[in-house]
Amino acid sequence: MSSTRGRGRPRGSSGAELLSIARNEFVTHGFDRATMDAVAAHSGVSKQTLYRTYRSKDLLFAAVVRDWVDRGHDALRPHALALLDSTDLVEGLYRLATVLQAGILSAGVMQMRTLVAAQAASFPDVARDYVARSWDRNINTLAEVLAELTERGELRLEHPRIAAEQFVWLAIGAPLNRLSLCGDRIHDDDLSLVAREAVATFLGRYRTEPPRGLPRP
Repeated sequence: MSSTRGRGRPRGSSGAELLSIARNEFVTHGFDRATMDAVAAHSGVSKQTLYRTYRSKDLLFAAVVRDWVDRGHDALRPHALALLDSTDLVEGLYRLATVLQAGILSAGVMQMRTLVAAQAASFPDVARDYVARSWDRNINTLAEVLAELTERGELRLEHPRIAAEQFVWLAIGAPLNRLSLCGDRIHDDDLSLVAREAVATFLGRYRTEPPRGLPRP
């Protein structure tokens, strides 16, 4: 026998779905203009239900940021670890650079970076947690891989974490600056060139032997 849904108000969004709706409200309107009323309305829940779960907009904002970080938990790890299996370090670093560009310069990440940065003074703990569990976690993962490549003799590094940050910024720094400050979308060919030059610069500093040439898009 098939069951029938009881009459009454349809069940609204909850959990990750509710946080996704709230995130859209925050990134669309900014923290100050986002309202709990709007989140409740778009989620299909009552304001009382929303406030039972998140007693204030501040707590909802913190939950939204944490949920976003959890969704991308260790996103870089498989791509960084792939370097250890690569038979061509140049090609492997180039692929990693393009992954970094695709991730960090994506619309969703840019929106959250902007939102968190705008509220960093008001929510310093949220901002620190965001950095620690996203940026720092991924940099540390890459640093571990670079340290392993140093142990193998493929790189010559004294400070793997500094080298990891340098590589990431070489790959995404200029495009991120243009996108953040001017709203300029970077063409794929330009991003590819930035990625190739990032690899060349990085290996020029840290490789134990001269690079054998750079990949072409």
